[in-house]
Parts: sequence; C-alpha cells; structure tokens
Amino acid sequence: MNMDFGLYQQQSMKLVMTNELRQAISILQYSTHELLSFIEEQQLENPLLEVKEKINEVRTRKEFDADYEKVDVWKTYDGEYTSPLDYLSKNDVSLQDHLLSQIRFMPIAATEKRVLVYLIHSLDENGYFIGDIEEVATHFSIKDEIALFCLNVLQSLDPVGVGARSLQECLLLQLRKLANRNPVAEQIVENYLTMFANKKWKEIAKELSITLEEIQSVADLIQTLQPKPGSIYNVEPQTYISPDVFIELIDGKFFITMNDYLLPNVSISRHYEELLQKATDEQAQKYVQQKHQQILWLLKSIDQRQQTLLKVTEAIAKYQEDFFKFGYEYLKPLTLKEVAADIDMHESTVSRVTTQKYVQTPRGLFELKYFFSSSLKGEGGVSASSLSVKELIKKIVDQENKQKPLSDQKIVSILENEHSIEVSRRTVTKYREELHIPSSSKRKRF
Repeated sequence: MNMDFGLYQQQSMKLVMTNELRQAISILQYSTHELLSFIEEQQLENPLLEVKEKINEVRTRKEFDADYEKVDVWKTYDGEYTSPLDYLSKNDVSLQDHLLSQIRFMPIAATEKRVLVYLIHSLDENGYFIGDIEEVATHFSIKDEIALFCLNVLQSLDPVGVGARSLQECLLLQLRKLANRNPVAEQIVENYLTMFANKKWKEIAKELSITLEEIQSVADLIQTLQPKPGSIYNVEPQTYISPDVFIELIDGKFFITMNDYLLPNVSISRHYEELLQKATDEQAQKYVQQKHQQILWLLKSIDQRQQTLLKVTEAIAKYQEDFFKFGYEYLKPLTLKEVAADIDMHESTVSRVTTQKYVQTPRGLFELKYFFSSSLKGEGGVSASSLSVKELIKKIVDQENKQKPLSDQKIVSILENEHSIEVSRRTVTKYREELHIPSSSKRKRF
C-alpha cells in the first residue's frame, strides 16, 4: 500500500455566516414586539443609538384621496391610519380577587373564612376546585362537614358554577340557580350525563318516559350554561395585535400601506458621536467606528425587513384579489414557493417574513401565513384552496336540515356535484374535526 505525502492546493467555496447576516435574518423573522425589544436592547448597548417614538400624524381623507390619484395601485403610501385592536383578555380582575371581595364582609367565623380563602386559592383557571375536602379538613384540623360547608359557601358565589369538582357538578349548580328550574334537565345531568353527551337520547327518553323533543329542549338549555365559569377572568395583562401592513380596497382598487407607526425612529446620536470622535485615544476611535457601523447595519436590516414585508404582501394581495373582494370561498391555494418566485426571493425568506406578521384587510385581520394553503383538485384541473374548502364545509353544515344532518359522504357528494371539487371522505372528516364540527349523529336535532 503506497501513501504519498505532500502539500496540495485545493479551491473551495464556503458561505460564512457573519454576525451582520445573522442579525438581518433574525430581524426578518421577528414579530413587531420582538423587534421593538431588540431595538431597546441595542439602545442599551450602543450609546450612539438614538430611538424616538413617532408622532401618529393621521392624514385627512382629502389628502389621502389626492395621493390616491397620483400613485400606482401597488405602490406604498402614508395613508390614513387608525390602529385596530384585537383584545385577547376578557377581564382585568382575577377570579381569586373577584371571589375574595365577595367574602370580605361575610358574617362567618374567622376559621371558616380562612378555609374559604384556602379553597379560593385552590381553584384552577376554569374555576374548578382541584383539591380534596378531607385533606382540607386535616390541614385546618376541622371536621369534614365544616370543610364541606365552606365549599358550599364558595359554590354560592359569583360566577355561578365556581368551586365545582366536576363538569356535572358545575352544570347542576347553574341549573339549580335558574329562576325557572327545569327538573328534567337536572335529572338528566345528575343521572344520565354520559349517555346524554353520547346522544343516546332514545334510551334516556324511554327510561324517563319523555319525548325526544323534551330532551332537545334540555340540550338547548345546557348550551346556554358555562362549563368553565372561571375562564372569563384573566390575570394576564391586556394585550392586542396591531397590523404590520394594511390592504385597503377603494373603488375596486387596492392600496398596500406599511404601518410604520409601529416602529420608532432609529438614528445616530450626533451628540455622543461628536463627543467620542473628539477622543484622541485610538481604542476609543475604533469603538466609535464599531458602534457607528452597528447602527448602519441595524437600519439596513430594518429597512430590508419592511421592504420584503411590503413585496410579499403585494404578491399575496394580487394573487388573492377575489378573496378580498368576494369572500372566503374565493381563497386560492398558494405556496411559499410561488410567492418567492414572483418576487425573486428565496422561499425561506418568504417563510420568515410571514411569520407573526399581521395584515389588516377588507376581510379582517390575518397573519400573513393564513394565505398559504394546500390545493385540492377541482373541475377542469382548477385547484381549490384547502381553506376555502373548509369554509364551504362549514357553510354546507350551517345550511343543512338539522333533523337530518348530512353525513361526511354526503358532503363529499355536494362538494363534487355543486362545487366541482373532488375530495375524499377522509379529508372531509379531517376538515370537519379541525373546524370543531361534531359528527352528523351529534348534530341531529329532534
């Protein structure tokens, strides 16, 4: 076996991921909130960086219309801006605080009040008591009956159903507090809840000697109850979503507007720059140059993010024009690859810039990711979006005869015969479940 030793020259190409490139990629995929946090971090680390909040200068409709006559339909402009808020939390007061305020002046013994406080802090986020009454009694060295009495006091508070130990007890607490109590409903929930949930209504009707129509009335009543009484309270701070981009339809034409008010003005502080430039120390001068360059890269990365976001939104708006004009059934199948090809960018870039970015449209507020969906075969080779098919399924179910609800196979036939969309029964079942639509047997009304 011969082995040759020596020096050889070999040429190769290698992509080096610089810190600047990493920063640009990170900023591209940051949500607006994450980007604002990143800018704040940079401000703390870089004395040359100056960050100022923008003044929300809302333009008049007359100024807006004047610009509208001048610009191309896909060109960006600084139009009229009103920030829409999608509030997520429902209540500023926590469930525990709400309950504690109710027992504060109750005429009960100090020991019982301490037990009540303990029970209140033993509730989960849905308002259910998740502890054990015997353990509570042992903890406070009291009889089980006293611990149970305290639980009953808790269950008498608002919201109705709080302190329940099960769904069954939660529903019963609410039924028993109705002004016009329904004995049949109480009997069904107390003794036949599992059968009732599994739609074994004929068996229940036979055992109770009542009609299916009466059971249907019970079902309608139970639908008005709150299975999670504590869920309307939230200790999290109130949050909202503001759109990064606007798509506005005016006189049949589209405008795409960047919501630049979300981002502050980022610039180089001339004051600090002048002070540091006066330094004669070579190391200080090098420091100034480094911090100056960091700001330039930051500004370039933010601008690249905004321009990319604008281009992607323009491509989506052009492709989904029928959706914005006519509704969900007209949403077309669209892939990241198609948009990437349209704007001459890499697919991964489109993926990053559409994640956690929101657009306000004539149809509401959407994450940009929403507009990408798989396709299903339609008539003449025309594809239908999976999202539009889901919307059709929802519409078909909404319009069905509830006394004779449609099976999944029947929905398949309707999609094929009335909408020229070929889809398997398995796919319809999958989409129906994703829409949280029960099976036909559970949708039946009597």
